[in-house]
Amino acid sequence: MSAGHTLAHDWFPRAIPDNVVIGDRSWLYSAYAFLHYRSRRPCGVRIGHDSGIYHGSFFELGSDGEVEIGHYCSIVGAVISTNRRVVIGDYSLIAHEVVLADADAAVPGGRGTGPGIELGRNCWVGMRAVLLAGVRVGEGAVVGAAAVVREDVPPYAIVAGNPARVVGAVRRPGVHTGGGA
Repeated sequence: MSAGHTLAHDWFPRAIPDNVVIGDRSWLYSAYAFLHYRSRRPCGVRIGHDSGIYHGSFFELGSDGEVEIGHYCSIVGAVISTNRRVVIGDYSLIAHEVVLADADAAVPGGRGTGPGIELGRNCWVGMRAVLLAGVRVGEGAVVGAAAVVREDVPPYAIVAGNPARVVGAVRRPGVHTGGGA
């Protein structure tokens, strides 16, 4: 979909901002997602192909804010509040009411000064989790519901709690543990 156009199914009477790119077969619930969007970047939001940005998701970006969402992602009611760069890898799932913020308080327009946030491929982030400035979530990692993540999450780790800590591991593809015939 090209930016600057309205969504045929949209109830909100605004166009998608000109510096937003939405990949083929991707879904965006409404231009309302950009109500507090102020990015002046050449491409403030890039959504890969076959991804879904569902009801209640918001891009609250400051003038320097930039978000890149990979292919085959699902984002359900998340708030991305940044004045930096947020990257979400392919095949990632972000559940309801998750907050990704580059400051301790997510404010419309993203006023944080911290570093960006990065999620690797195939990450799962549980409902109401909070990921803060500078966090890197490794490939295949799982962030538990309501976790507050202030430090990097290793690949294939499961983290939970406030502050988040490693509580388990995800079996890596192709890696088998234990016996059996």
